[in-house]
Amino acid sequence: MPYLEFLETYSGRFLDGTLITLGQFGLAVVVAVIAALVSGLMKMARFKAVRGIAVVYIEIFRGTSLLVQLYWFYFVLPLFGITMDKFTVGFLTVGLCYGAYGAELVRGAIQSVPRGQWEAALALNMSTAQRMRRVILPQALVAILPPWGNLMIEILKGTALVALISVADLMFETRQINNNTYLSAQAFGTALIIYYIFARFMVTPIMRWLERVMARKIGRA
Repeated sequence: MPYLEFLETYSGRFLDGTLITLGQFGLAVVVAVIAALVSGLMKMARFKAVRGIAVVYIEIFRGTSLLVQLYWFYFVLPLFGITMDKFTVGFLTVGLCYGAYGAELVRGAIQSVPRGQWEAALALNMSTAQRMRRVILPQALVAILPPWGNLMIEILKGTALVALISVADLMFETRQINNNTYLSAQAFGTALIIYYIFARFMVTPIMRWLERVMARKIGRA
């Protein structure tokens, strides 16, 4: 089958899968950002119990396979009375997994802010929350955005695994098309191009734009 005819025949299924992938990616990013920020701050807390919770979360999700985590959330948690639909399991697991990696980026970025900035905020009689929100986090965000760009791409690629719990994303539809037609080069080649377009022309430009915006806000442009 010529490639153009292949695209004409299966473009609808690729589009449906792409939309699900975009939904998974967007929600996973939200989960990852929240998990990374919260656990990164918790790991710097004064209290050992708070730090311990963050360490347990980070070590478990960084030290185990995303695929195993997906199966655990989808097949094992229902045995304990916790049941979620497969779409929720997909983005939640991917977000929590990469949020654990992001937590260390958050912690490192915050600790990279010069000590003088902390002392200046304290001298202005700011509360801890005000220091973090108005002085420390804006500067840490500039340092964290470049490695977070890489993490965003990893999240996008990680969403492909949700097909293994039957979420009808791009990879799921691609596998179904391949199983029906045996046109592996056309099916997986199309998926490869779509993933590349998202990474190269959506995620990367947005992250670079955010870097420029934040650099201008703190006067580093």
